[in-house]
Amino acid sequence: MNVRLLLLESTVLFLSREAFRRACLTRSTEHNWPQVINLLWITVPLSFVLCVLFGWIWLYALTTPDLSVTAHYAIGVWAVCISCVLRMFVEPLYLVAQAFLFVKLRVLIETFSLSVRTILFTCLVIWRPGSAVIAFSVAQIVEQICYTVAYVYYFKNYMNQRSKTTVQQDDFPFKSLTDFLPKWLPGEPLVDIQLCTLTWSFLKQGILKQILTEGERYVMTLFAVLSFSEQGIYDVVNNLGSLAARFIFRPIEESAYFYFTQLVHRDKPILQQNEEQMNEAALVLKQLLRCVCSLGIVVIFFGQSYSKLLLLFYGGKPLAESIATTLLRTHCFAVLLLALNGITECFALATMNAVQIDRYNRVMAYLSFGFLVISWILTKLFGSVGFILANCCNMSARIVHSIMFIKKKYEGTKYEPLNGIIPRKYFLCTVILSGVLTLISESLYYEESKVLHLAIGTVLFFLTLAVWAYEESDLIKLGYNKYRRNSLKSQ
Repeated sequence: MNVRLLLLESTVLFLSREAFRRACLTRSTEHNWPQVINLLWITVPLSFVLCVLFGWIWLYALTTPDLSVTAHYAIGVWAVCISCVLRMFVEPLYLVAQAFLFVKLRVLIETFSLSVRTILFTCLVIWRPGSAVIAFSVAQIVEQICYTVAYVYYFKNYMNQRSKTTVQQDDFPFKSLTDFLPKWLPGEPLVDIQLCTLTWSFLKQGILKQILTEGERYVMTLFAVLSFSEQGIYDVVNNLGSLAARFIFRPIEESAYFYFTQLVHRDKPILQQNEEQMNEAALVLKQLLRCVCSLGIVVIFFGQSYSKLLLLFYGGKPLAESIATTLLRTHCFAVLLLALNGITECFALATMNAVQIDRYNRVMAYLSFGFLVISWILTKLFGSVGFILANCCNMSARIVHSIMFIKKKYEGTKYEPLNGIIPRKYFLCTVILSGVLTLISESLYYEESKVLHLAIGTVLFFLTLAVWAYEESDLIKLGYNKYRRNSLKSQ
C-alpha cells in the first residue's frame, strides 16, 4: 500500500515541477523574475490536472486492495492528491530560495515538516492501529500545510526586515509577498519564451526519467508481479538502501546542477567560455565523481557484512532472516551506480542546450521501454531481486550515455574531467581488506556477539575513512578553504 500511494505522490510532484525547476534555475542571475514567477504558477493547474488524471487511474483502473489490507484506500489517494496541489502554491518561493542560495532554509523547512509528519503518523497509528491509511492521510495533509506556512512565514519576515533597513539593497528583486503572485506585465510577454522552450524540453524528458527512476514501482503496481507483502519488504529495503541517495547524493546533485548551470553556458562551446570558470567546472566535476565513487565503494564492501544486522535493528529477526537481506546486499551495488549516474547526468543536463535535450529525450524513450521490459523479465526470473538488477542495468546505460556527452563536450580542449575519478590505491586496498575482514567477522561473531561484530566494522570504517582523508588531503583543504571564504562573505 505504501508503495502505491507514494508512487502516486512522486509521479504527480515530479511531472508538475521538475521541468520548471531545472529550466528556471538555469542562469538565474539573468532572469526577468516577474516572467519566471508567472511561469512557475503554471505548476498549480498542471498539478491539479495530473491529480485528477492519476487519481482516477489509481482508484478505478488499478486493482483495488482487498478490504483485509485497508478499507480507506480512496481516502489515501485523494489525500496525496490534495497535498500535491497544496505544495505547488509555494513553488515560486522554493525556487527563489534555491536561486538566491537560501540553502539552510530548505533543509530546515523540509526537516521540520517531515518531523511533524513522522511524529503525527506514529502517534495516530499507536492510537488506532487498524487505521494506518487514515493516519497516513492526515499526516500527509498536515505536513504540506506546515511546509507551505513555513515558506510563507519565512519570506514575509525576511522582506519585512529588509524593508526596515536604510541601506539600498538591489540583490533581491522582491519587496513583498505579492511579488510572488502571477501578474500582467505591460509591454512584455507574460513568460520568457526561451524558458518555456527549455521547460517543455525538460518536461518531455521528465516523463521518461520518471519511468526510469520509478520503473520497478510502476511494474509492481500495473502488473502485480509481487504481492502486497512482497512489495512491503521491497519498499523497506529500497528505503533503507536509498538513505545515502536521499540524504547525501541528492543534495550534492541538486547543488552541483545549480553550480554548473551558473558556470557553464548551454549554447556555447567550452573553448568560447571563460577559461578560469571552465577550469574550475572541470575540476569540480572530477572531484565530485571521485568522492561519490569512493562513498559507493565503501557502501558495497561494508554493506555485504552489515545488511543483515541493519535489518535486524530495523525490523527484527523475521525481516533479517527473510529475502530482505539478499535484497539489501544487492542494493549496495546499485548505490555506486546511483552515485555516478547522479553526478554525470546532472552535469549533462545542466550544460545541454534545447536541441541536445530533445535528442537526449529520444535516448531516454528507448531506455524507458528497455527498462520496463528488463524489469518484467528479471522479476519473473529472480523475483524482487530482479528489480534491483534491472535498476543497475538502467543506471549503467545512463552513465555510459552521460560519459559520452561529457567526452564530446570537452573534445578538443585541454580539460579531462573524467581522468582521475577512480579512488587512489591505498584507499582501495584498505576498503577491500575491510570488506574481507568484516565478512569473516560476520561468519564468526554475528550469532554469538553482534556488538563485537559491529565494533569491528566501526574500527575498520574509521580506518578506511582516515586513509581516504590522507590520500585526499588536497581536496579536503580546498573544500575547507572554500567553506571559510563563503562563511566570511555571509558575515
